[in-house]
Amino acid sequence: MLKKIAKTIENILNLFPSLFGKISSWLILLMIFLSSMIVILRYVFEIGVVAMQELLIYSHGMLFLFYAALALKDDAHVRVDIFYRELSDKKKRMINIFGNLFFLQPFAWVILLFSFEYVYFSWSINEISPEPGGLPFVYIFKSSLIIFPILLILQSISELTKLIFKND
Repeated sequence: MLKKIAKTIENILNLFPSLFGKISSWLILLMIFLSSMIVILRYVFEIGVVAMQELLIYSHGMLFLFYAALALKDDAHVRVDIFYRELSDKKKRMINIFGNLFFLQPFAWVILLFSFEYVYFSWSINEISPEPGGLPFVYIFKSSLIIFPILLILQSISELTKLIFKND
């Protein structure tokens, strides 16, 4: 019964990281399109579009921020496997629980807490790009600094649930 509840919690917590991971995959297509357009406009028509360049930069940042939690879910993060790969499943599970509790969770909470004031200020002044012809809504992109740790926290809790209630 408890494992069934844990599995339900895990599935619910996986929804948002999966959704934002899929959104980030679409950002790759946007980045390819923007890169192509920037090059064509600059070198064929000799037109520079600052807003497009900024959108490309922000899309690149959001790609990494939004995909991080899905990479955690899929166990696709880079790790040093020199010692880890030789360990038993039980020891791997203990290392993953320890890493989630004492590294990932504090890291995500610190980013979340320190980002609030930064993002709030950006929204309060409706921050725009300092560049002439730049993006008029930079504050929306800066909100990804709050979304990122929330997704990591949700996915970390999901991973902890999976690790703690896993069958041996």
